[in-house]
Amino acid sequence: MARWATFAACLAVVVIMLGAWTRLVHAGLGCPDWPGCYGFLTVPQSESSIAIANARFPETPVDVEKGWPEMIHRYAAGTLGLVVFGLAALAVRHRKTGVPVRLPLFIAGFIVLQGAFGMWTVTLKLWPQVVALHLLGGFTTLSLLTLLSLRLWRKARALPRPVTAPGLARFRPWLYGGLLLVVLQIALGAWTAANYAAVACTDLPTCQGQWWPEGMDFRHGFDVAQHVGPNYLGGQLTADGRVAIHVTHRLGAMVVLAWFTVLLALMWQRRGASGLDRSIILVAAVLAAQIALGLANVLLHIPLSIAVAHNAMGAGLLLAVIHLVWRHHLLPGTQTTNATQTTTINREVTA
Repeated sequence: MARWATFAACLAVVVIMLGAWTRLVHAGLGCPDWPGCYGFLTVPQSESSIAIANARFPETPVDVEKGWPEMIHRYAAGTLGLVVFGLAALAVRHRKTGVPVRLPLFIAGFIVLQGAFGMWTVTLKLWPQVVALHLLGGFTTLSLLTLLSLRLWRKARALPRPVTAPGLARFRPWLYGGLLLVVLQIALGAWTAANYAAVACTDLPTCQGQWWPEGMDFRHGFDVAQHVGPNYLGGQLTADGRVAIHVTHRLGAMVVLAWFTVLLALMWQRRGASGLDRSIILVAAVLAAQIALGLANVLLHIPLSIAVAHNAMGAGLLLAVIHLVWRHHLLPGTQTTNATQTTTINREVTA
């Protein structure tokens, strides 16, 4: 189960990258129906199949080059769903051996919801709210599968607890704060992608030659009740709204960078023999790579390979922070501190 959960997590990363590729080549509506493509299991390619498809959907004629990215993404997502359902079935079957059961079942239920968002992404013509939630759902699925993998590997290998350093216990709330900032930044990235705002600013460190561009429309850019469709391919927001989204995403990146620069430096000084060295270095390396990819995206005007890598590295940063939080939780000193605090509170309440 540990191996299958790890495979599922890796496959989830692939699905996220395929989703980014589909969006970046403007193939989100490459197939106007769901789950098939113009009523076929694959993209229609023969003359007769294309004629039938065009008759079924006269408003969206077949474009084979855009149909395949969409269907490849669906095939990968469908495969991930089958693997997740298999994990849930294994967990129920072997529940008496002490393997996690509730988490695999929850992931299986969540993957059904994620599939529904995939359907709504197409049927609602790339409505930004749905697209953003679908992107966040993909990252949530990946995070849950990673947590399941960590729990299963720890049980399978019966790993000993690492030795802690006394000064690390107090970093737990700051780690949770950093995790929250990463999640919020990913949400900003999802909103940026859903509204095609990545190209709103094409220079650095300024935006359109200004440190604070005039006319930015934050109310319009972050109007989650927007409904200006009916087709959102390419985005429907005004330029001022997109600039506001892009600048906010940049500011969010600066906040995340500053937070983890200070936090990781302090944790490194106090790490002692805790065994967190690799986890701290991993977060620092992935964060540096993600910032570099973000800068390259702007300077090189969103090349496909770098844009997809930026999405993948965002997932990598989330997983690196989750891994650091997990490793910190395993430190016996932090658990002792929590137990002492709980005992003290219980005594005060009893008194």
